[in-house]
Amino acid sequence: MLLKPNSALLRILLLLSATLAAAAPGPDAHEIAKKVDNRYNRLHTLQADFVEIYRGAGMDRTESGGLWLKKPGKMRWEYRSPREKLFLSDGKDAWFYVPGDRQVRKTPVKKLDDLRSPLGFLLGKTQLEKELQGLSLAPDVLPVVAGDLVLRGVPKSLAGRVSQVLLEITPDSQIARIEIQELDGAVTEYRFSGQKEDVEVGEQRFRFSPPAGVEVIDGEFGQ
Repeated sequence: MLLKPNSALLRILLLLSATLAAAAPGPDAHEIAKKVDNRYNRLHTLQADFVEIYRGAGMDRTESGGLWLKKPGKMRWEYRSPREKLFLSDGKDAWFYVPGDRQVRKTPVKKLDDLRSPLGFLLGKTQLEKELQGLSLAPDVLPVVAGDLVLRGVPKSLAGRVSQVLLEITPDSQIARIEIQELDGAVTEYRFSGQKEDVEVGEQRFRFSPPAGVEVIDGEFGQ
C-alpha cells in the first residue's frame, strides 16, 4: 500500500528549509578583506605573471609580462608582449624605460601618479578597508573565474581620478584581478596568474642603471 505524503508535514519541512537558507550567513566583505590583508601582510616577496588590458580614448590594448614585488615598496613590471618595456621602483624612485629608446624617465615614488604604484606597497601594508572607501561586495559583477568573489571600493589615494576599483578575490584570498575605472571612462584591468609567494628575489632586480647614451629625464610618465 502506498503511503500518501503528509501535506502539512511537507509544508513545514519546506518552510524550515527556506528559513534555514535565508538565515545562512553569506559572504561578508569585511571578512574577505581581512583574509586578504592577512595573506599579503605576511609576505616579503611575490612573483606573478600579469595581463594588462586598457580600454579608453578609442583604444583597446592588451599587454603581458612578469611582476615582482618586494617589501618595502619595491616592484618590477617587465612587459614582454607585444613590446618590451620596463616599469621599476626601488622604493624611492620609479623608472620607465623602453629598450632601444634614447631616454629613460625617472620620478620620485612620492610624486608618482600611476595606477600601478599602489601595488608596490601591497606587501606588509595591506589594509583594504582603509584604502578603499565604501568597500563592499559587488554581486552584480561576474568574476572572470567561477567561484571567485568581487569587491568594490574607491581608493582614497586616487579619488580625484578613479571612480571605483573592482578586486576579484579567489577562495584562498588571493587577488586575481584588479579593474580600475577612471572618471573619464577609461578602464585598466590587471589579471594575475601563477602567483609565487616568498620566493628569492635579489635586490638587483629593483635597480636600474641607464644604458650608455640614454638620457635620464625627470618628470611624470604614463603607461
